[in-house]
Amino acid sequence: MTYPANIHMGSHQGFTLIAGPCAIENRDIVLQTADTLREVCQQLCIQLIFKSSYDKANRTSMSSRGVGMEEGLKILQEVKDQFGLPILTDVHESWQCAPVSEVADVLQIPAFLSRQTDLLLAAAKTGRIVNVKKGQFMAPWDMKGAVDKIHSVGNDYVWLTERGSSFGYGNLVVDMTSLVEMRRFGCPIIFDATHSVQKPSSQAGVTGGNREMVPHLMRAALAVGVDGIFLEVHPNPEQAISDAANQVRLSEIKTILQEAKQYDLFAKS
Repeated sequence: MTYPANIHMGSHQGFTLIAGPCAIENRDIVLQTADTLREVCQQLCIQLIFKSSYDKANRTSMSSRGVGMEEGLKILQEVKDQFGLPILTDVHESWQCAPVSEVADVLQIPAFLSRQTDLLLAAAKTGRIVNVKKGQFMAPWDMKGAVDKIHSVGNDYVWLTERGSSFGYGNLVVDMTSLVEMRRFGCPIIFDATHSVQKPSSQAGVTGGNREMVPHLMRAALAVGVDGIFLEVHPNPEQAISDAANQVRLSEIKTILQEAKQYDLFAKS
């Protein structure tokens, strides 16, 4: 399938990287991260889609929300213009889809909203690629409903992302067979390696996690066979307003991607 914005995904090509800071905190962090990611991915011949969220509207704390849609879209447009990168960002409400699609090449449906029919339809009607994150509460085969909703308005550009499943309170586990199950729907499959190590609301209302486990889960998913890897990356994760415990350090991203490419090449050979 040919995707818009010169994006290539699937058909046994090398994996696509979707990466950037969890939330847009300010212009400088976003541009610094985008510049470094672009340089590393060019060196490693990895297709990069830049990701950051103007609003984290589904988090426990209000302090992790980001700069808001108007300011956030301006910063993402600057990334697009300055570095020539495709853009992915979240939408949380149906009315956001049209204005966000003027900047973003990929509209992402957050996991908590993956069954919201009106949101899925509004995103699909923009004609942009729609990346749906599998709900933590959903079985992989239940994602067929989301795929069918998007296809119902004539949009065939659907990606599905695995990001772990709820396991009791404050913990997630990843069932790698989910990647195989969701591939049956004919969509590119992405593995979200940073959200999968979350421990939701485990730190007095703030999400905890363990970034040390990110490379291990990522390599496992690549060995199973995925089309894309989703990583949240930050110059100083401890100071991030969202997902501080899970984001990958920008200084370590080249080493992580070098290892990832080796696993990907082996799996797709």
